[in-house]
Amino acid sequence: MTAGGSGLQVVVVEDDPEYRSLLQDELSERGFKVAAVPSAEALYRHMATQPCHIVVLDIGLPGEDGYSVAEHLQQTSAVRVLMLTGRESPTDIARGLNTGADMYLTKPVDFEVLAAAVANLARRFEAVPVESTATPGPSPGWALLAEGWTLQTPDGQRVSLREQERAFLQCLFATPAQPVPRETLIEALTSEPWNFDAHRLEVLVHRLRARVKAAAGCELPVRALRGAGYLYTN
Repeated sequence: MTAGGSGLQVVVVEDDPEYRSLLQDELSERGFKVAAVPSAEALYRHMATQPCHIVVLDIGLPGEDGYSVAEHLQQTSAVRVLMLTGRESPTDIARGLNTGADMYLTKPVDFEVLAAAVANLARRFEAVPVESTATPGPSPGWALLAEGWTLQTPDGQRVSLREQERAFLQCLFATPAQPVPRETLIEALTSEPWNFDAHRLEVLVHRLRARVKAAAGCELPVRALRGAGYLYTN
């Protein structure tokens, strides 16, 4: 995939004005459509009026930091997050990935590597469905495409999925029309299930239903079973 053909909006969130401009220029020269903002507040203002698909996110921002931004985006949108920061300790990397980053790169970054990482995230939005990578769901026409990163509705519309949404649906699609216990789902969502608030699973399902309804105009056939977990229904 050529970067310039993606048509996706990349937003760089970096408080250093010179480095922000450099990142914007380097990605733009490689064919990406790029906006650049200095803070979380500016990012949210941009997202209120402009499309945003991939965020290149610094951690050390004025006001709300990058960890909080990544967590917020994970919970409220399908935006992909690439953290780009000078913090390189294993603890910082783990925290970034656990709070919602899809990728984590450290400064100084090779711009070819950065462009390749952004292109990788872009492919999760644009991957062309291949029959061998589609997992049919129990409801005719429902499918997971592009290695599970895209949900296809019965009328052919597609909704891009976040990492936890993908894991949740893959569990359900693996056992059509059979309940999947909450414990199994939680284990698929996190490497530390003992620290996972079960209420977050309910929030994830609620928001996924709402996003599918808003994007495709149809109801996701997910049903909660008291004491038994979740399942897809026809």
